[in-house]
Amino acid sequence: MCGRFTLTVGLGEIKRYFQAEELTQMDHAPRYNIAPTQSVPIVVCRENTRRLVPMRWGLIPRWAKDVSIGNRLINARSEGLSEKPAFRHSFRRKRCLVPADSFYEWRKDASGKKQPMRILFAGGGLFAFAGLWDQWTDPGGGHTIHSFTIITTHANDKVRPIHHRMPVILDRSEEDLWLDPGMEDPALLKPLLEPCDPDPMRIHPVSPIVNSPKNDQPECILPLD
Repeated sequence: MCGRFTLTVGLGEIKRYFQAEELTQMDHAPRYNIAPTQSVPIVVCRENTRRLVPMRWGLIPRWAKDVSIGNRLINARSEGLSEKPAFRHSFRRKRCLVPADSFYEWRKDASGKKQPMRILFAGGGLFAFAGLWDQWTDPGGGHTIHSFTIITTHANDKVRPIHHRMPVILDRSEEDLWLDPGMEDPALLKPLLEPCDPDPMRIHPVSPIVNSPKNDQPECILPLD
């Protein structure tokens, strides 16, 4: 699964890396402990152009009665995207890139104690989770929320000792196909939803301060001795 991640660079670097333009002006500071229900920059394709849009983490389907369902839909299992009502429409028409530069997972030891681990790539650069998004409008007040979920798959060899699931991380060469609004054939998209190459991944333990979403500072990503 993926319950926390980081995006420790500024908005300008995100825009350059993903070659995206801001759809609406947004505020973004480096983030070291992003948690569900929080808002982050997401990349979508509008009019054949990559756009950055602020979205809330935790998918709220357009048919939902209220926002609380989003708390349960922070992740979407790749195996059920075509069938589950919460995801099948977005899988066909509303795919997105979720910018990140690492994510956290918790390793359980023999005593049951959980140690947070930071998972990133050599060099610590940006990458994209495969995501889905939707637009929900409050039937009572007309308030609109854009929200997203991160797709997960079975873990690769590096992540498996920590957890049996991991987020889908797209290769740069796969991003355009994933974003292509004209691509609605699930059979052509599902090959993208496999675990990424484990070789360039790096994993190190970090402080338990990341256990609380109230802590969002550089100390969250520092390796423990």
